[in-house]
Order: sequence, then structure tokens, then C-alpha cells
Amino acid sequence: MARATLEKLRKRYPIVITRDVAKAKAWLKDQARGTERYGIVVSSQADRLRPHAINVRSPMDPIHWFLDGKDDVRSSYYLEDVATEFHVQGLELDWACVVWDADFRFMDNGWRHFSFVGSKWNQIHKAERQMYLKNAYRVLLTRARQGMVIVVPEGDAADRTRLPAFYDPTFEYLKGIGFQAL
Repeated sequence: MARATLEKLRKRYPIVITRDVAKAKAWLKDQARGTERYGIVVSSQADRLRPHAINVRSPMDPIHWFLDGKDDVRSSYYLEDVATEFHVQGLELDWACVVWDADFRFMDNGWRHFSFVGSKWNQIHKAERQMYLKNAYRVLLTRARQGMVIVVPEGDAADRTRLPAFYDPTFEYLKGIGFQAL
């Protein structure tokens, strides 16, 4: 069903995936015309994206992020500050980059939910917290009006908090649905 829906949307609403944040940023800039707004959105639980210069704990100002122009470093256009599901709920961008972390990952033919505490990922077992995390990604994946790029990082075998095994199955699942890889 997901593959059929994607096929119907593909021509009018491009969705692509990549493992490279820099490629995603270039794709966004190439897609947007004139004052069409673009930006990076991530889960508020995406604590292991710091090696990609994405820090969800760094405060951003939603007013500047959504309203300021391309010449303001605080705006979404600069692709430096990221917004979480809390910042973008009820708001939209023309083009969005969703950077996926290991908090919500596909594995063993199903989705698993994790929280990063201290220096390790802990699986979330409470149904209410699982639903919250799933809904966070639902919000992020529905913020773009015209199209989006999804980044699933490659991970790092030398970093036990960002192992490729945390990211590869999610990327392969999305690719298997039919998302075009950059």
C-alpha cells in the first residue's frame, strides 16, 4: 500500500532519501523557488545527530526560524538550526529535510522505539511513550507542502551509540518502499 501511494504522489510531491546531510541540503536549495521556505526538522529525541552538527538541545527561536529571510543566520533557510516536532506542529514549510535518528528505527520487520539516556539507547516499552515517538515522526513527515528529503545517517561503527545497524535497516526499508535515493 505504501509503495502504491508513493507512486501516485511522486510526480506532484517528490520525496527522496539520502545518507548524506550535505546532499539533502543541496537538494532542498535546488528545489525551492523564490521565497519558498525550507528547513531541517528532527525528532526532539534525536540526541545522536550531533556529529552531523544537529543538536536538538540547542535552543532555536521559532519566530526567526519561520519568519526571517535568507540573509538571517537564524532562519530555516540557513539550514543550521533545526526545528523539532514541538516547533513545527501546526506549521508547514514548502520543502523539508527530515533527519532520522536511531530513536525510531526499523528492525526485525517492525518499528522499535528508543530513548537516549546518559550514553546509551534504551528501548521504550510503554505503549503511551511508543505512540508519542511514532506521532513525533508523523508530525515531522507531514510538514512539507511541496516535497521532502529524508536523511537516514550511515552511522559509525566506531561509535557504539551510532552503529550502522541502528540506521541501515530504516534506510533499506524506506528504499524498499520505493523512495528514490539521491
